[in-house]
Amino acid sequence: MVFRGTITDAPDFDASADAETLYNAMKGIGSDKEAILDLVTSRSNAQRHEIVAAYKSSFGQDLIEDLKYELTGKFERLIVSLMRTPPYHDAKEIHDAVKGTGTDEKCLIEILASRNNQQIQDMVAAYRDAYGREMEEDIVADTSGHFKKMLVVLLQGTRDESEDVDTELVAEDVQDLYAAGEEQWGTEEAKFIMILGNRSMPHLRQVFDEYEKAYETTIENSIKSELSGDFERLMLAVVQCIRSVPMFFARRLYKSMKGLGTADNTLIRIMICRSEIDILDIRECFRLRYEKSLYNMIKDDTSGDYKRTLLNLCGGDDDLAGEFFPEAAQMAYKMWEVSATIKVKLRPTVRPASGFDPAADAQALRKAMKGFGTDEDAIIDIVANRSNDQRQEIRQAFKSLLGRDLMKDLKSELSKNLERLIIGLMLTPAEFDAKMMRKAMEGVGTDEHALIEILVTRSNEQIQAMNEAYLRGYKKTLEDAIQSETSGHFCRILTSLVQVRKREKKRGTSSPLVVLNNAEVCNAGSDDIEIKFMSILCTRSFPHLCKVFQEFVRKTNKDIEQIIKKEMSGDVKNAFYAIVCSVKNQPSYLADRLYKAMKGLGTDDRALIRIMVSRSEVDLFNIRKEFKETHDASLHEFIQVETSLVSLRLY
Repeated sequence: MVFRGTITDAPDFDASADAETLYNAMKGIGSDKEAILDLVTSRSNAQRHEIVAAYKSSFGQDLIEDLKYELTGKFERLIVSLMRTPPYHDAKEIHDAVKGTGTDEKCLIEILASRNNQQIQDMVAAYRDAYGREMEEDIVADTSGHFKKMLVVLLQGTRDESEDVDTELVAEDVQDLYAAGEEQWGTEEAKFIMILGNRSMPHLRQVFDEYEKAYETTIENSIKSELSGDFERLMLAVVQCIRSVPMFFARRLYKSMKGLGTADNTLIRIMICRSEIDILDIRECFRLRYEKSLYNMIKDDTSGDYKRTLLNLCGGDDDLAGEFFPEAAQMAYKMWEVSATIKVKLRPTVRPASGFDPAADAQALRKAMKGFGTDEDAIIDIVANRSNDQRQEIRQAFKSLLGRDLMKDLKSELSKNLERLIIGLMLTPAEFDAKMMRKAMEGVGTDEHALIEILVTRSNEQIQAMNEAYLRGYKKTLEDAIQSETSGHFCRILTSLVQVRKREKKRGTSSPLVVLNNAEVCNAGSDDIEIKFMSILCTRSFPHLCKVFQEFVRKTNKDIEQIIKKEMSGDVKNAFYAIVCSVKNQPSYLADRLYKAMKGLGTDDRALIRIMVSRSEVDLFNIRKEFKETHDASLHEFIQVETSLVSLRLY
């Protein structure tokens, strides 16, 4: 295994001298924290272990206990954890995860999914030595179901570690996984546990590749659709570690620091355990996925001696030019290949109601609005549980039976966000999109993010219908409205996106045009870079663009997203970046938009309503899954905490 850590053996190491330095740093009133952190982070774990022994020999005291006494808070946890050997550190983390009330399932998943056989066996032995108990017994007592069974399988530390791959067994496993999940009603979890818990990593990588080719979906998508809860999270973690352990930890580090608050235990655990293994690869994967260096995210999210220690472990900032190490370039290439080849099964959350009776629904809505007060729950239950086509039938029945305009009645009876949400649901998708475009441009200021989001994520058919609805509703073309409210290259991008033309034409993946377009992008370094990007990104089909971006990585060793961030700014950058993200994974892009609408102080209710309404019959289930995976919290929970809206019922 190639060393990709940041912490190595210190030259001219003298354990006794280091022990004395630490003793002097802690004696008297106060302690020299800077001296402690500089010494500890410049020694390897094996050397630290020698220092612990030398400290006891020289001073008759326990170094770890002295550090606990002298230091406090997160800085203490970090320094003390660095002094433990990896097996004992893992053992303590597992013990802390299962002791007391409640269980830290995320910690169990992270450790057991990412360790190799020897690391697991050493950790189990350390646990027995430290606590006089069997790790398996404690985990079994604290977990349940298929989640427990998979943890027990991983705890055995008996995964096949051979490099040989049996192609016949690969084909058999591919079929067995499909038959256990996607092919049948219900899921045969035992088959997933047996295959993912025991087969070698080279074997499983080939299984995943063949699975994608055979069924045009990833094993991750199958797991998301077939499994749930902690078991789903564990199996996804296992798959992610089989694909790339550094990428798995990059995801975990990002989740530990994003949003309000920091999951310090996770941050400390990963930075310590990977600092002498592969933190350089993790840094590169972090930048690849999140377009921000790990160093800078730690710098922005932590403070004081705690921050300094973490930054020492991180080992330095990454070059932000967009260059990849070979391993990261290969990973980026694979990401675009997956995006280009799989067919994601889009899943809505709102479907047509069975036994639908538009006349009965019209009467029920009228009853809910008659007299003193309004029965908002009755209105919500009807509107949120009918498809858009059914809602249009209800509108017609309301007028035919009662001689009244349902939309006007709803507007008079409801108010604020509830009114906006219900009216949005009652409009046709084209009317709703046209209204959202109008709202984004009317009044003082323009909501550029809304314009970008709508135009980037709509199909040709939807763009056409929206154009017609805008002209019908506002007596002006959408193109004219955009040109009167925006300017420059941003205006040209939006104008291009609003045209109904080439974006969805199927193009052969081996077309010479792919290479031509790639050459144009690679050479775009002059003043007309934005025009060249627009001519490609705004007019080509998404499958075609996947191939372009994939070839871009292969030919330049650069990431298209990094180039956009480096070379462009403002709304132009945001528009191109949104296109790239939507090409890569549209549900993930929309999940990120929902997160940004709710995080921090205040909620962007208009964005929340816009996405929930427009995607509820398209791919809101997929968006939910991406939200959960990226932000470690359910969309349902976020909406409940951040709003008083009933939009969660579309969920």
